[in-house]
Amino acid sequence: MPQPKITLYVDIVSPFAYFAFYLLKNSPVFKGCEITHVPILLGGLMNSCGNTAPLNIKNKDKWINEERKRWSKHFNIPVSQAPPPGFPVNTLPIQRTLTSLSLSHPQSVESAIGLFYENFWVQWNDPTKPENLQAIVRTIVGSDAEAKKVLERTKTDEVKKTLTGNTDQAFKDGAFGLPWFVATNTKGATESFWGVDHMGQLCDHLSLERPDGKGWRALL
Repeated sequence: MPQPKITLYVDIVSPFAYFAFYLLKNSPVFKGCEITHVPILLGGLMNSCGNTAPLNIKNKDKWINEERKRWSKHFNIPVSQAPPPGFPVNTLPIQRTLTSLSLSHPQSVESAIGLFYENFWVQWNDPTKPENLQAIVRTIVGSDAEAKKVLERTKTDEVKKTLTGNTDQAFKDGAFGLPWFVATNTKGATESFWGVDHMGQLCDHLSLERPDGKGWRALL
């Protein structure tokens, strides 16, 4: 029988995509799933669908930070209580780096996303700084020489076009924000889901038994 498949679209700037990534990686319910992580530009996606950033909406700008802290508490996910300095930060260098890794070291993308999230949303270490960016990539690929190759590739048309193509594909898959999941169950039926709060429906579609626990009971 084929494995359930999940595609998660990711931009490091999104804390809720971080929560989704963390749960897919750490919750036993998803151990039998084939999970693909696709880096996109959230700003580009928002532009494509005419969406407005939550921070630009009065009252929602304050509410969304509280919501972030509530969900982290619900699922015991480590996260800073304060958003990164100057948030929202331009994550284009990170997203191009993840795209470059997806082309040369696809097996390392999940680990790289986890490390970037840790440096962005758990303990701010400005992962957009060139020296910090290189240090993170070096940790993933094992050497400065290989890290430099990955970062040099971010300047190429191949990486730029791939990242744009990923963002366009997310839009075609119905995305208007993050986290966005595209899930195919063992019968071959594919559906899309938005938001950490709809991961219960994601489980139902994939015929996965929802775990016990306060956080999971709060999900749709």
